[in-house]
Amino acid sequence: MCRSSQTAQRLWSQKRGSASDSRNKWIFKFCVKSERGAGEINPVKQLSGQTSRISEVRERESGRAVSMDGHGGKDAELKLFVEQCKSNPSILHNPSLAFFKTYLQSLGARIPPETPKSDKGDEDILDSQEYLDAKKPDLSTDDKSDDIVESDVELDDTDVVLPDYDPPQKMGDTSIEVTEENMDAAQISKSKAVNSISEGKLHEAIDHLTEAIMLNPSSAILYATRGDSYIFVIILLICLGCPYIPPSPWKLTLLISANVYVKLTKPNAAIRDADAALQINPDSAKGYKIRGMARAMLGQWEAAARDLHVASKLDYDEEIGQVEPNAHKIDEHRRKYERLRKERELRKIEREWQRRRAEAQAKYESEKKMGQPSESKASEPEAASSLNDGQVIGICSAVELEKKLNAASSSSCLAVLYFTATWCGPCRFIAPLFTSLAGKYPKVVFLKVDIDEARDAAARWNISSVPTFFFIKNGKEIDKVVGADKSSLEKKIAQHAG
Repeated sequence: MCRSSQTAQRLWSQKRGSASDSRNKWIFKFCVKSERGAGEINPVKQLSGQTSRISEVRERESGRAVSMDGHGGKDAELKLFVEQCKSNPSILHNPSLAFFKTYLQSLGARIPPETPKSDKGDEDILDSQEYLDAKKPDLSTDDKSDDIVESDVELDDTDVVLPDYDPPQKMGDTSIEVTEENMDAAQISKSKAVNSISEGKLHEAIDHLTEAIMLNPSSAILYATRGDSYIFVIILLICLGCPYIPPSPWKLTLLISANVYVKLTKPNAAIRDADAALQINPDSAKGYKIRGMARAMLGQWEAAARDLHVASKLDYDEEIGQVEPNAHKIDEHRRKYERLRKERELRKIEREWQRRRAEAQAKYESEKKMGQPSESKASEPEAASSLNDGQVIGICSAVELEKKLNAASSSSCLAVLYFTATWCGPCRFIAPLFTSLAGKYPKVVFLKVDIDEARDAAARWNISSVPTFFFIKNGKEIDKVVGADKSSLEKKIAQHAG
């Protein structure tokens, strides 16, 4: 043990022996031996930081020691040292503080183990990993920012009514044979229904129409007329200002009990009658019109517009103008969010592309830094033997592409590098020619890279469009063709292969 450590322990023992007053502080004497040129680091001086400097005390030849007597800045220096020990306990393993560490252990203190220092190789690996991590884009934030919150489309729902959930109305049996007597009776019932409608007896009109349908279930016009009665009832309710239905600009005046109109507000019943009419006669303009108007009453604007468009083609009616504005709004709303969703998917694809490109570039630079390219050069003879004469070689990664190009270069062969994509029409157009040219020029190495499969290779070659052809000889790019020009491609290969 050095004299400075012995002096510190002696002073400490004297101080501890005379400490009878609880107000007295236990003061440590830290003596650090620092020989010129020894290269030892003074831990007390190192830990003092920029805020406070602990006085360095050296043992002189006479053995005189300078003690910290607790006055002024000495207490602050001691406090700072204790704080540094708390924040970084590994400093206690410094050889200059061995006496202090031994003392703490004698009191039962447990000293945390010293953190091992990583060697240079580990630092290189750490740096490479940090470089790779830094190259990775933060996709979580982008995904959150790309969340699409679909807003509600503003529609004019002034004439929308509540749906009816009554049991279905009576339907006739279309399989029975209708006699002339039944047809005549059905016509009489229909006439009665028309009279009842004109008199405002709508409930009675529907009963007459139901009777006519039962007599002649094969008449599409009867179903459509009864369905029209349901719609007409709704129109009357709108015009009279029923509390369950908003007012409408249509002007009709009929003095009919509101209770009857509420019971007859049945757009779903009108749709059922329209469906029955269209099953019997698919070209029934009235059937499409009634169903379209009923769907409009329920707020089914797109379906209503489709029905009324068909009705207008069969027999033009101005009713289509009542639903077109809302139908157009819904159609535009749907197209808008379809476009936004497609743009979001494209952004995701672009971010994934950038991420893979960054990873590939980082991996390439990391391998280059770690000296792995030399290994690839060592495997060039093996790669050269894998060059298939007269065939197109598919490439899956940038590493594989580099090996093939190195092998072609070592063999002094011309390499034609073809970047393509499965979704590219011109690529499909020129692909058969590229394959045939590979058979025609067996000494030329034909390489094909799908930019969606080997994104790292496409990124390294800065591919902006497909098809793109590179001509490489002796490791250097000597020519390039962009586009599906068959004659130009064939001329270039013949020119450079000779």
